[in-house]
Parts: sequence; structure tokens; C-alpha cells
Amino acid sequence: MKLIIIDRSTRRFLTFTTGFFVMLVLLPGMAAIMKVTSTSPQPVYHGNLNKPTVALACNVFWGEEYLPSMLDTLHNNNIKATFFIGGSWAKQNPDMLKKIAAAGHEIANHSYSHPHSNSLSKEQNKEQILRAEDIIAQYTGVKTKLYAPPYGEFNNVVLSAAAELNYTTIMWSIDTIDWQLPPEEVIISRVMKKIHNGAIILIHPTAPTAKALPELIDRLQDSGYTILPVSAIIQ
Repeated sequence: MKLIIIDRSTRRFLTFTTGFFVMLVLLPGMAAIMKVTSTSPQPVYHGNLNKPTVALACNVFWGEEYLPSMLDTLHNNNIKATFFIGGSWAKQNPDMLKKIAAAGHEIANHSYSHPHSNSLSKEQNKEQILRAEDIIAQYTGVKTKLYAPPYGEFNNVVLSAAAELNYTTIMWSIDTIDWQLPPEEVIISRVMKKIHNGAIILIHPTAPTAKALPELIDRLQDSGYTILPVSAIIQ
């Protein structure tokens, strides 16, 4: 077997040529991937970062016993929040859903049965959204346009399913983690430490949230923030 010795300049030439060939082969595919990524539907985490407006996004699948107190606080402060309603919850609590809608709050979609969306097919995700949409419309006459996937869980399938139904997928930029039932002062602190223009503040109907809401609203307003529904701050 004859040993072939390649000098340094030849090696450089071969390395360059090989790299150039690989680029010619791979770049079209890479460009296609980048194109898909840039045009794929994306979730919304916050509103306009240049305006001192924030939104309260309340996910509702339980805790109906705390909603009257929260609604009273919002009414007393002339504030409209966005309530992401679970379809099965709406079916069991139509009167409470009607009260939320009658108070002028924004009604949005939080799936029908609160599944792990990433484990569902696109058609199953669509079914979850549409079943909740139908029940909400039945009791309120509202056609929901915003969607908050359960557990904040999403992938391209979930996002595409929502987008194909003309929904905007909403996440959050500040999580109170109130479902863990921390003291009310902890909820307020978690919000105020991270507050920013365009913040979407995730809450749930819990006892500490209901207690924290009056002071939280005062603190937000004293800091110069206007509290609006989610759809108003993301326009």
C-alpha cells in the first residue's frame, strides 16, 4: 500500500472545498428550517413594552367560591380583567360565568378538560378549544379569541391548532404561582418585583389571591400602571 503525503496547502484547499460543498448542500435546508420557524405561530408573553399598561389573566378551572370576592374588588376599582375559562368548568358553573361576562370582563378560552396539550394531536387540540368555545358562547354569547393552553404547555402542534382556529395563544410574563396558596404578601411581592410595561400577570381564583387583589391593584396603580384586559395591551 502506497502512502500518499499531502502538503499543507493541499490540505487547506481540500478543507475549504469540502466545507464549501457541505454549505451548498445544507444551506437550502437550513434556510427552509429558518423560514418555517420565523413564520410559525408564536405565543404572546406580554403586551406593549413601551406603555405602562398591564393585564390580569385569571385561569378558571376551579375556585369558583373565591370569584365573587375577586369580582367585587375589580368592580370597586373599575378594572376589567381577562378570564380564561375552562369549558367543563363553565358547564358546571354557568351562572358564575354569566356574572363574569355581565361585569364586562374579557372572556377567553382555557380548553375544555385541562389536558396536557403537548400529548394531543392537532385535531384533539382543536376539539378542546372548540368544545370550550361552544359552551362559553352558549352561556355568554361571546366568541372567544384568546387561548391559554393548560399548564402553560405548548409545542408547534398546539400553536398551529390554535392559530388555524384564529386564536392567539397567550402565556404570561409574571407568574404569581398562587395555586400553591402562598401568603397574600408573597403574591404581591412576586408581582411587584417583576412588574414591567406590558406585563401579563397570571392569577387563579384562590383565597390568598382574593385577599391580595385589593392591595395589588393599589400598588400597581400607585406605580403608574393602568390595568386593562389582555387583548387591549397586546394590540
